Amino acid sequence: MPKKIVYVILVSCLLVALTACGGAPDPAEVAPPPAEEEAAVEEEVPADTAVPATEAPTEEEAVAEETEAEETSEEEETPMEMTITSPAFMEGEAIPLKFSCDGDDMSPELIWSGIPEGTASLVFILDDPDAPVGLWVHWVLFNLPADSTGLAEGATGQGVDGLNSWGQTGYGGPCPPGGTHRYFHKLYALDITLDLDAGASKDAIETAMEGHILNQAELIGTYTR
Repeated sequence: MPKKIVYVILVSCLLVALTACGGAPDPAEVAPPPAEEEAAVEEEVPADTAVPATEAPTEEEAVAEETEAEETSEEEETPMEMTITSPAFMEGEAIPLKFSCDGDDMSPELIWSGIPEGTASLVFILDDPDAPVGLWVHWVLFNLPADSTGLAEGATGQGVDGLNSWGQTGYGGPCPPGGTHRYFHKLYALDITLDLDAGASKDAIETAMEGHILNQAELIGTYTR
């Protein structure tokens, strides 16, 4: 056999042997097939959807908000109290001498507030339930302006005068026959004006007031003789 052919056969055998010895490739070096990608679905949020708060209020803030809401509700629901007072004397205290028949027999200053909405007129009555002959009327005024805030000391010409127990109109001060008497200064807010003439009696005025009193207030003073 020629040497050239023998040489070619030997080289071929060597190449086959080398290929067999190389072995299979390392599995770690073989890249896995790409995983199937899942389509990402993005949910669209409507533009007008409210975004939730990222931070909840603290317990102190929640309590403060609740308290404020309750106070606001109470202010809206609770009407202002109607009151009548006098700078001349306090509730239950003695009426000064100058306002009695033993003094100047002039009316004391009176101040009122809290007149309710819808008031059309006011009525003022001063009487003494401790008189020996029964209830004694000292002063009656009706159809006082709803926006008035009181009566000045010695006031005259306010509203319309009713009749007192002396058979006169106008103020008559405390004048008990003896002992200590109570004098009730009563104010009424009415939803009407009274269709009565000057000199109307207390009974006629109270009858006309029935069913029309929105609110009332009272101030009690005493006088001892």
